Amino acid sequence: MKQSSKQNRKSSFRIGKVRGDLRGKIWYLTYHENGKRLRPKIGPDKEEARQMAARINSQLESHTHSVFNFEPVQIDDLQTRWLNHHEQVLRSSLQTIRRYRAATTHLINFIAQKGVASKTSLFQVGHAEEFVHYLRTIKVAPNGHKNSQKRPLLDKGIKYILQCCRSMFGYAIKRRHLSPYAENPFSSLDLDRIPIENAKTVSIFSPDQERAFLEACDDWQFPIFLTLMLTGLRPGELTHLLLPDDLDLESGMLYIRNKPHLGWQVKTRNEREIPLVNELTDVLKITIGDRITGPVFLQRRYTSSSAQPELNGQTEKQLEDILQQRVTQEESAFGKTINRNQWIKLSQTIWRDCGALKTDRIRTEFIRLTKQIELPQFTAPKSLRHLFATSLQDGNVDPLIRSELMGHSTSATNGASHGLGMTATYTHSRPETKRRQLQNALLIRPSIIIARKRFLESMKSGLP
Repeated sequence: MKQSSKQNRKSSFRIGKVRGDLRGKIWYLTYHENGKRLRPKIGPDKEEARQMAARINSQLESHTHSVFNFEPVQIDDLQTRWLNHHEQVLRSSLQTIRRYRAATTHLINFIAQKGVASKTSLFQVGHAEEFVHYLRTIKVAPNGHKNSQKRPLLDKGIKYILQCCRSMFGYAIKRRHLSPYAENPFSSLDLDRIPIENAKTVSIFSPDQERAFLEACDDWQFPIFLTLMLTGLRPGELTHLLLPDDLDLESGMLYIRNKPHLGWQVKTRNEREIPLVNELTDVLKITIGDRITGPVFLQRRYTSSSAQPELNGQTEKQLEDILQQRVTQEESAFGKTINRNQWIKLSQTIWRDCGALKTDRIRTEFIRLTKQIELPQFTAPKSLRHLFATSLQDGNVDPLIRSELMGHSTSATNGASHGLGMTATYTHSRPETKRRQLQNALLIRPSIIIARKRFLESMKSGLP
């Protein structure tokens, strides 16, 4: 009896709330956490098992998660949790969330079709590599529409999908949906070294092409595309400009502001101000006329006829109040609080009803014009933003000012491209410096000459 007791002492031990047991040649630990019995396998070394037991006991005593306490989940469930985190906590834009969902849904489809590990704890580096091969074999609709002609994914698209999956599994690690000893299966792919060999080339207008494009613009198109050319605005930033706060024609300044209460924010959340060259200011004066409130750029039907928007002449505060009224009406009708997606849809009706130009319409008009002048390689108005940035480079505009004008991050910790590091935090670009450098950079652009010409023609024709 004494010998049996002695043997038990050799094959087991206890440290606080954790018991160690030798089974064969392997030590196991047993303890309870959050109502669950955990029994992790340690190895043949008793001292290692005792050290791990002490560590776990310390974690239990301090009411922190033990090293072996994790909750494997289905990968489709992980996707839902990750996207909810972006929506509810990080407040990512709905457009960004849609892109993340589309990207990670490829992984969900891969798991379903190939029958590979569907739980976070079972998905390994080998599965991630197999997923890359899968992505190179499938065809997708470029614009997401079911009826569009499908094509293979471009290298850039594959890389983006893998980056999203890596981010999603990074979230899984932080939320303890992976074993503490498991690595992110997508981190081992060395994504930064994946070559981009078939990416679409971004083209920018030559001076002759710039001239031909603007000369093809009608009176409604011209101020829109001239503004994009001479300010570098994103199309979404242009369509959400409101009078009077976003445009000061007297001082010649354009202000890009977040409008969270109207459901729109700058892509990077970085607000900025952009000086206007005199020629653009003159064109915008004609475009706006005697309007003092509402969108800077209106839909075509409200500029070529006597028709007026439903919410004509409303201030930003008035639009916010109307949106809140519509939200209240919607919630009363359905008897429950609307979600973020529903709120965004209601905010979009406000922008539509006040006559604001739609971002998609800018792209449609751009493609129509480039086809008209036989330049079909230009398919996105983003090329105008590239043209603006290139003009700043050609004009030797200060790198920090270039970042500020483009609305890129100037933070020392946020991957800014100007290379100033912490100096950028302490450097403040004066408006007059921005204006001087921008004016000098754009002085030789054909758009300046054409803008001056269109302005003089408008004055001669007696337009307001």
